[in-house]
Amino acid sequence: MGTDIKVHKIGIIMNGVTGRMGTNQHLLRSIVPMIKEGGLEINDSEVIMPDPILVGRSEPKLVELCKLSGIKKWSTDLDIVLNDSNYQIYFDAQTTDRRFEAVKKAIQAEKHIYCEKPTARSTKEAYELYILAKKTGLKNGVVMDKLFLPGFRKLKRLIDSGFFGEIFSIRGEFGYWVFEGKPIKAQRPSWNYRKEDGGGIILDMFPHWSYILENLFGAVRSVSAAGAIHLKDRWDESGNHFKTTAEDAAYATFRLENGIIAHFNLSWTTRVRRDDLLTIQVDGLKGSAVTGLRNCYIQPYGSTPKAVWNPDIESPFNYFEDWEKISDHENDENGFKAQWKLFLRHVVKEESYRMDFFEGAKGVLLAEKGYESWKNRCWMDIEKLEP
Repeated sequence: MGTDIKVHKIGIIMNGVTGRMGTNQHLLRSIVPMIKEGGLEINDSEVIMPDPILVGRSEPKLVELCKLSGIKKWSTDLDIVLNDSNYQIYFDAQTTDRRFEAVKKAIQAEKHIYCEKPTARSTKEAYELYILAKKTGLKNGVVMDKLFLPGFRKLKRLIDSGFFGEIFSIRGEFGYWVFEGKPIKAQRPSWNYRKEDGGGIILDMFPHWSYILENLFGAVRSVSAAGAIHLKDRWDESGNHFKTTAEDAAYATFRLENGIIAHFNLSWTTRVRRDDLLTIQVDGLKGSAVTGLRNCYIQPYGSTPKAVWNPDIESPFNYFEDWEKISDHENDENGFKAQWKLFLRHVVKEESYRMDFFEGAKGVLLAEKGYESWKNRCWMDIEKLEP
């Protein structure tokens, strides 16, 4: 890098980063490393230097997080920070029920917006945020982290190379056992299990399936879904008992625009006996693949065993043996950090960026139709949103 470096100092309001995802993925594994690396290098003469301020409701949590991260600035007053011209970007990782109003305020304050998904609790609100940001010309983006995971990048390479031939179906398995909170402390925040606070696995995970399926295989055109509250009793962070009001499991089938069928089981009440917490199997004429968060395995047509049903004897096959692990061709970095870099370049250098509020609204729409399907016990068509 040359000696005459132009530094683009970008103030970022990071709201809600005292939460698990905000702390670990967005702050400690994305923004803080970029700062320690001397900023995001654009070219030989330019870098982007993030300048964050941490915002939240709990002063003690913010002070502790500043000590942990090395970030010096924090505030419990979002309105004051939004009115500060030193900050060009507003980032939101709050609980889902607080996101719509806060993002709307940030748009009115003429900040560029980057936020976690879902962007809102309803399609109407999510689409409203898109229209508001579009009218003001503000840059806007939604976290779609799984597209940047090593396993899904390998899967994309297989699709692009024609490995599968005609793809027939996709099967996704997601979830793990989230402890009730007593006697063992839960590893997810308790609001996830309260509908009134924006909880529910459909609202949390269907936006992921929306962008994964559309970007890798094809847009979803209809959905059949059923949710369930399997664990009726949970305990919050203070040890207080509450009745679960949001679904902790869901079972869904999606029909894609090209005829591919995708089925996903998702649960916070299951025990894992598979390669990863999330696995997706893709079956095609020429071969199949199973990908997790990092690793991807393939079984071409020629390596497929000729299985024969016979329950009276032990299986002559070890069905794990005939799968080949895909090599790591790239040095993949943290997926959240990779997307942060793209968004910062979009804000500073006007580089193209497609993961915007419109795409976020599609994810909320799929979740909404999933809830309608569950309620009405029927298939629901997914209408196209107009950009």
